[in-house]
Order: sequence, then structure tokens, then C-alpha cells
Amino acid sequence: MNHPYVNLPSEAFWRSGVAEVSALELEAIYTPRFPILKSSRIAAAGSCFAQHIGRQFKSRGYGFLDVEPAPALLAKESWDRFGFNMYSARYGNVYSARQLLQLFQRAAGTFTPQEECWEKNGRFFDPFRPSIEPNGFESRAEMEKDRAYHLAAVKTLLEQADLFVFTFGLTEGWECLSDGAALPTCPGTIAGEYDDQRYGFRNFTYPEVLADFEAFMDLARAINPDLKFLITVSPVPLTATASGEHVLAASSYSKSVLRAVCGDLKTRHDCVDYFPSYELVSSHPMRAMFFRPNLRSVSPVGVAHVMETFFEAHGDQADVSSLVETGPPVSPVDRVPDEDDVACDEVILESFGR
Repeated sequence: MNHPYVNLPSEAFWRSGVAEVSALELEAIYTPRFPILKSSRIAAAGSCFAQHIGRQFKSRGYGFLDVEPAPALLAKESWDRFGFNMYSARYGNVYSARQLLQLFQRAAGTFTPQEECWEKNGRFFDPFRPSIEPNGFESRAEMEKDRAYHLAAVKTLLEQADLFVFTFGLTEGWECLSDGAALPTCPGTIAGEYDDQRYGFRNFTYPEVLADFEAFMDLARAINPDLKFLITVSPVPLTATASGEHVLAASSYSKSVLRAVCGDLKTRHDCVDYFPSYELVSSHPMRAMFFRPNLRSVSPVGVAHVMETFFEAHGDQADVSSLVETGPPVSPVDRVPDEDDVACDEVILESFGR
């Protein structure tokens, strides 16, 4: 016999690649497209799950970039609360490709949103980073000064980085109807005031997500032609949906779109690699064993498994379990879930459910 299925490796077949092996021992689930060296300068952004990836790079001694480090007088235990030490700049969670693209367009001065400031209880919030100051800024002037500093720092990231890591989180989001500015949260949840004449719900489609990320790549490589990209999909499902669908179906749609986009990005661009963190946690061979009882938060054991798979593929054999920061267990009681040790803006939506 002579056809393409003859002599394929074991991982190409479901029985030998999945059914007959432990879910913890999937061979060749990830083969890096290009090496990541300890000397590589790495920038990262994405949804809340991406915070684990950044922490691992830092803990293992890679050249992880942070252009907005925490001030010396701020206690370490408060860094996450104020948006420091989470990513490569103090932009908080970046859930969508549209949000990512516009962040760097704002830093480059090619996009200036009409939405400027939110006010709540006499305090002032940046609409594009509403959670980085939990109690808001004291004045609008203070908020604007901090935003200018932030965008100036973001502008330097692409010039410095060898690798940009992005974790796709959601297709659902909210935007300003006047100019299409993508918001990280729905106005009225963390801050701001919802007005259906000013804001609209968006569920980004496959073509939109693909076009947004490719536009970001074009922007980035115009600044840094040798920049490479490592992309992944967060395994964390939606906390809530405004799509009108059941949250389970809405979450499946969202992750399916993002996974399809990642597949095409890797196929179309040699400078893009994909790491299957979504599959390592959420695929059915894993039997949900890496989720907390709320079936949303990824447990420290799950994080460790994902990180071990990634770094072992790159020849880094450190014991990742000792590097994963753990938090208090999540109670199955019906309440706002404890999101462990990562800052996750959208978890506030749980408090509005019955």
C-alpha cells in the first residue's frame, strides 16, 4: 500500500496518540517552530491565564520585559492589585485581538479614542484600564498623566522584544459606538456608566479576529522586522455571555473561533508559533481534572502541567511545580469564585448572576 497514512507517527492517530496513553503523557503534543533562549527578550499580553506564562518566564530567568515596573515603595503583595508585574506593561488583561491592536495604535499615536475618562464616586478611571487603580485616580489630570506615561512605555515594547507572546481570551467584548474603541470590560461593571446609545456588544467573528491580529503583526514588524510571535488560547471559559446563547455554547463558539484563528496564523506566517495550552486543559481526554470545582479556574496542578509541557519542549527541565504560585482553594458554594492568584476583570460578572 502506498498512501499518506502509511508510516505516520503514533501521535497522528487517535488510538495510539490519545486513547492508549495517559492524558499526562501525550507525546509530541507540542513541537516548537523556533527556539526560545534564556537571552531572548520576551514581551507578553493577553487574558488572565497569560499571567501564568509571564511568571514562568521570569521565574526561570528568561529575558522577560517589563517597561512599567512597580514603584519601589509599593509592597510586593499589592503589585497585582494595581496592575504591576502581570504583563510587560501596566495594560491589565487584553482579552481580544481588537483590544491588542488598538492598544499599540494608541501608543503609536495612530488612534485616539473619543472615550477619555470614567468617573465613579468622585474618582477617575481610565476606560481602557479600569482595574489598574482599584479605587480610581484622585483627579482626571492624574489619570491622564499616568495614561500618557503608560502609552509611552508601551511604545518601546515592540522595539525591544525578540518574541511577543499573546494569549487569546474572548471573542465577546464591548465597544464605543462612536469610533469602535474596544473596551476591556462592559461599562458599569468595574467603573463607568452603561448607556446603550454610547456602547455596544460585539462578538468578533473569525475574519475580524484574524484581520485584527494580522494588522497588529504588520504594525509590530514594521517597527521590528525580526519579531516573532507565540500565540495560545486561554482554556478559561466565559464567566458570562451577553450573546443571548447559553454560556456553555457561547464559550464553545468563542474558543473555537480563537483556535481556528491561531491555526491559520501559524499556517500563514513562519514567524508565528502556536502552543496548545487550551487543548492541554480543556480537551475531553483531560476529563476536566485541571479545573477547580467551579469548572472555570485552572488549578495550580493544571498550570504546572501546561508549563512543564511548554518548557520541556524548549529543553528547560526545571521543576515547574515549585514555580507555580498557589492560592486558596475555590469553594463550590454559589458565590463569586476566587480566581486564585491571577487578576481577572471579567470575574466580576459572576456577581450579577442569580
